[in-house]
Amino acid sequence: MKLNGKLDYLELPATGGTLDGVKSFYSAAFSWSFTDYGPTYSAFAEGLDGGFQADAGEAPARPLPVLYSENLEETLDAVENAGGTIVKPIFAFPGGRRFHFTDPAGNELAVWGY
Repeated sequence: MKLNGKLDYLELPATGGTLDGVKSFYSAAFSWSFTDYGPTYSAFAEGLDGGFQADAGEAPARPLPVLYSENLEETLDAVENAGGTIVKPIFAFPGGRRFHFTDPAGNELAVWGY
């Protein structure tokens, strides 16, 4: 059942690469699966929570999707092996550790864990 005001979908552009390349990257790095809706749109269902950053020095310029990992080092290797580019190596933050990467379409995401 959908609730009014519930954030429950996130769209990311795939215009900086090919749709097949982006799907291949997320499948290889994170085992995501996709449902195609025509030749230019593919959906995923991988869960979603969120937060806001009010510190201008810490806030991302754009929305920042953040994924979870039980082993950051293994996930960082998987991201690199799948063709992602690490833009911030693993660092500590209040609540855990994380790294940032760009996917083949140029989207920046982060991965966090303990």
